Amino acid sequence: MSHEENIVTRTPQEFEYKKRMAARAMRKQVSAFAMMIFFTFIAFATVQAGFSSNLVGPIILLLAAVQVGLQLYFFMHWDEKQTGIYQFFMYSALLVAFTMVLAFVTIIWWG
Repeated sequence: MSHEENIVTRTPQEFEYKKRMAARAMRKQVSAFAMMIFFTFIAFATVQAGFSSNLVGPIILLLAAVQVGLQLYFFMHWDEKQTGIYQFFMYSALLVAFTMVLAFVTIIWWG
């Protein structure tokens, strides 16, 4: 019984292409991470500056929503082509969650 191994060889052009694509993906992830650190800094700065809680709360929630979007897109690889069905279900879940939060906020404020 021998184990057969399939050895895949790449041409130098394929190797360079894969290397460029990996470098591009890494740059995208590092820049997204830097943006998220910046958004976190803004959230801490708004709290530390002593702004009204009526202003700080929505700013923090907005920055958190942007960070969730960035994490889903870049770190969960939603920018790849094979993730269509996952995107559909996640966007559907986000729509349902947003509708529920909006309904509860409306009930609490005007109830």
